[in-house]
Amino acid sequence: MEGHGVQTDLQAKDSFDGKYIPGTASLIAEVDKRILVVLRGGRTLIGYLRSIDQFANLLLQDTVERIHVGKKYGDIPRGIFLVRGENMVLCGEIEKSLEESMELEKVSIEEIIEAQRQENEKREKENKRKEELLRQKGLPVVRDESEDILS
Repeated sequence: MEGHGVQTDLQAKDSFDGKYIPGTASLIAEVDKRILVVLRGGRTLIGYLRSIDQFANLLLQDTVERIHVGKKYGDIPRGIFLVRGENMVLCGEIEKSLEESMELEKVSIEEIIEAQRQENEKREKENKRKEELLRQKGLPVVRDESEDILS
C-alpha cells in the first residue's frame, strides 16, 4: 500500500522517533519514563507514566507526592495514581542527573508536612494583612485564584 498514504508499523515508528507530535499525542513518547506532573491545586506528583488516553488522563505507577518548602522537600508515597487530564498544569520527564544535582535537602514526611503547614499559616496571615490594608484604603479585595494554584 505504499504510495497511498498508508504507513507500515515500521515506517510509522521511524517517523515518530524524529518528529514532534503536537498535543496530547506527544505524551506517548513519555510512556515508561519517570515524569513530574503539577496539578491545578498545586500538588506535584512524580511517577512512571504507564498509560495515557485521548483526554490526557495519565496513569502513574510508583507515584510520590513531592512537597517543597524552601530548600527542603519530602516525598509521600502514593502508589498507583490516576490523573485526570483537565487537572494537569504541567507535565515533563525528569532527568535523574539533574534531580540529583539539585541543592535540596530531603526530609521526613512529618517534617515537610509541618514546614508546609507553617508556610501556609504565614502566607494566610500575610494575605489577611494585605486585605485589611486594602479595606482601610477603601479598595476592593479581590482574591487571586492563581495564587492558590501555584503556591
